[in-house]
Amino acid sequence: MRVGAKETAACYEAAASIRESLFGNFTDALQRVEAGRTLSTSRDVTFAAALALALSGKEAQSQKLATELADRFSQDTIVKFNYLPAIAGRIILGHNEPTKAIDALRISSPFELGQPGDAGFMPALYPIYVRGEAYRAAQRGSEAEAEFQKIIDYRGIVINEPIASLAHLGLARAYVMQGNTAKARTAYQSFFRLWSEADPQIPILQQAQSEYATLH
Repeated sequence: MRVGAKETAACYEAAASIRESLFGNFTDALQRVEAGRTLSTSRDVTFAAALALALSGKEAQSQKLATELADRFSQDTIVKFNYLPAIAGRIILGHNEPTKAIDALRISSPFELGQPGDAGFMPALYPIYVRGEAYRAAQRGSEAEAEFQKIIDYRGIVINEPIASLAHLGLARAYVMQGNTAKARTAYQSFFRLWSEADPQIPILQQAQSEYATLH
């Protein structure tokens, strides 16, 4: 901000809004959404705001921004085949309709291994992550496993996005769903190693620790 790079600052706020919403810090996420959108209403910042809102349970507000994206960037490949499906899938999942969410994400399949955004914010593989969560919500453990494994396998694409670590947690939960306690325990432990210095009060970490404690 001091050097006038408002768009870069907005992208950092955008990335933070997704991170905080994924980790369960919804109040912080909403503050980051507002901060980012105050600085910029660009394509990537608007996507981040819409996804963060959907992840925070604000589906109506998220849909409003998704409609804005579709209207302003109707010919944009990334918007059409990556951003909008990810947002739609997460909104539908928030309405507890996982099968419809999976259907909404189908259009992104040929394109979802790309790296959208720019140097300040490259939100890669989010359609895959949302699909994994949708399969998990639909009690389709083996298919959820496959989606989360993709994120782990493509570390060079996902880089330092928060879903890079959360994929290990998603994988653990998918294994639990399949009754594979041994693999679930290993996946949880991988997640905990990545988060060994994390704030112990982060909601997603507390949830994971609670789940791990119930494994037999």
